[in-house]
Amino acid sequence: MTKLKNWISAFRLRTLFLAVAGVTLGTGLALHEGKFSATTLVLALALAVSIQILSNLANDLGDYLKGTDTTGKRQGPARAVQSGKVSPQQMKKAIAIVIVIVAAIGLTLVLNAAGNFTRSSVFILLGIGLVCILSALFYTIGRYAYGYVGWGDFFAFLFFGPVAVIGTYFLHTGTFDFQPVLPSVGLGFISTMILNVNNMRDIENDKASGKITFASKLGLKNAKIYHTLLTFGMFTCFLQYSFMFAPSPWYRYLYAVVFLFQFYILTQVHKKTGRELDPYLKLTSIAGFLLAIAFSIFINI
Repeated sequence: MTKLKNWISAFRLRTLFLAVAGVTLGTGLALHEGKFSATTLVLALALAVSIQILSNLANDLGDYLKGTDTTGKRQGPARAVQSGKVSPQQMKKAIAIVIVIVAAIGLTLVLNAAGNFTRSSVFILLGIGLVCILSALFYTIGRYAYGYVGWGDFFAFLFFGPVAVIGTYFLHTGTFDFQPVLPSVGLGFISTMILNVNNMRDIENDKASGKITFASKLGLKNAKIYHTLLTFGMFTCFLQYSFMFAPSPWYRYLYAVVFLFQFYILTQVHKKTGRELDPYLKLTSIAGFLLAIAFSIFINI
């Protein structure tokens, strides 16, 4: 039982809200265009969650191996390998198992929808899936881990925003068009906000360990300004979609009530430093999930 609890902690369940949000948003946008597949939805959710768990396990191991979690200055919760609850070898085996699970789900998802696609589209989707696996692994693992050289924000934006939302939309509809672009960018901004809160929390620890993040480059004051720009950019993306593709009736804009929660989080982020920022990781993730749910409902009624 204790062992299971340690693995559940390593999965970092509080990060899964955003993985689900991308699939939810892509599905809601497809439904607005009159396309929906229940099988695609279930498989896409399973894939998104499993990739996020893979990323969390790889990050746990990578940060430990690079010494980022052992400086004594980390402000977040103790990691599984760092705390000794899971050994590096056990974590490597778990990562290998999850890679197999991700590959199996991804292959099933693509083959399930392959009848609606050209052969080139199938290969593109499989290629994107492979890139997603590699990106989950090499955020912190390896000599050239991109999370250690300031590219974390870009890849968080890309994979949790456009790739997740537009990919899900395409799996449902079989078409690439502009409709999912703005919401996907908006969700990408939210994913970047989550990472930025994490990096602002650990800014001193990252500097001490040599980890370069966008927040450490900017400094805490400018990182908070950057966070504000991301928040208002996100508001703009979702509202602009509504103006262009779902302008009436008025109640289709009711999802914007979630903006009040996100604005509250922004005001608190500006007041907090260090460990005080940690709760806002989960709250920002939940806010993104709620927005995806509310947006998907209200544009379809």
